[in-house]
Amino acid sequence: MTVSKTKRVVLGAITLCLTLACGLAFAESMSWNLTEGVTPTSKKVYDLHMIILYIVTAIGIAVFAVMCWSIYFHRKSRGAIAEQFHHSTFAEITWTIIPIIILIVMAIPATKTLIFMEQTGDAEMTIKVTGYQWKWKYDYLEEDISFFSTLKEDSNEARQRYASTRPEDVENYLLDVDNYVVVPVDTKIRILTTASDVNHAWWVPDLGWKRDAIPGFINDNWTFIEKEGVYRGQCAELCGKDHGFMPIVVKAVSKEDYAAWVQEMKGNARVAAATPVEEIAVEELLMKGKRLYNSNCAACHMPEGEGVDGLFPALAGSAIANGEAEGFAHQILNGKNMMPPFKDQLSDTDIASVMTYVRNSWGNAADAVQPAAVNAAR
Repeated sequence: MTVSKTKRVVLGAITLCLTLACGLAFAESMSWNLTEGVTPTSKKVYDLHMIILYIVTAIGIAVFAVMCWSIYFHRKSRGAIAEQFHHSTFAEITWTIIPIIILIVMAIPATKTLIFMEQTGDAEMTIKVTGYQWKWKYDYLEEDISFFSTLKEDSNEARQRYASTRPEDVENYLLDVDNYVVVPVDTKIRILTTASDVNHAWWVPDLGWKRDAIPGFINDNWTFIEKEGVYRGQCAELCGKDHGFMPIVVKAVSKEDYAAWVQEMKGNARVAAATPVEEIAVEELLMKGKRLYNSNCAACHMPEGEGVDGLFPALAGSAIANGEAEGFAHQILNGKNMMPPFKDQLSDTDIASVMTYVRNSWGNAADAVQPAAVNAAR
């Protein structure tokens, strides 16, 4: 290697080291760095991340510095002659002991953080999160509140092929839902995760952790949100064709606003339970049915009811859709093959609306279905 080439190598290596060092100085404000989050857990994870980053960067700079120094001062043009040896007890002990010390230094804060993350006791409230293909169900165990959260309608429409709405025109595209997870700030919340069908993973970066949701198994974690705001996440486990369309939105509010939200949710549930099942206008059923179909059915049966050959049957011209309402209702309520049961996900009015929409779309021509018929089938 010529002197000029050696100088270029050394200067390049020095430049790289300086770039890494300068990058660390601005790491906390850079968008490419780890999210610091809004919980004690996320902040501990962030601090641990920065400690490890500083350590490995220092190691990298030291290694490159020694390498550059060796390249420059022990090159052939300076008359350097390589030592001929095959064993060094001192070198072997050194490169064994030093990494062990470094690993111990890194392991101590990492272990403390892991232990802190597992302290789920003394929680003030508990939320059970259940993953479905492809939505989330939330049960507030102390408050007896339960609801499903699915991809918001504008995002769901924009993601369809040949949609008139463009994704770039939708605010928070694929990161917004119809029902937010509302929680109070400054409250220790235990979060249980499970699934009804396949593996999912509940992940909100600002909370500083994610948990797998596994059928027949319950994982637990906890959070303590210190700042009011809206925090978004996604399913982080490949769970099927619509894995990318089941976002999570957590809305942290004051304790007073949370109490008001709880009362509103309970009041709505009481009104719904006390309201008798009445005849609903066909136009209203069709309008509501289209929205519910796009949110719950279009992913498999397609927006125009054409289905997917060999996987999901077409609903356009379908015998079950155009046949007796009772049989159609039973299939929606109880599921069939890969179709999940919707008896716990949709109300009688919701199912009646979807059935009416399907039975009067894409060339289908059948009678409208009222909630009383679904109730009888249930």
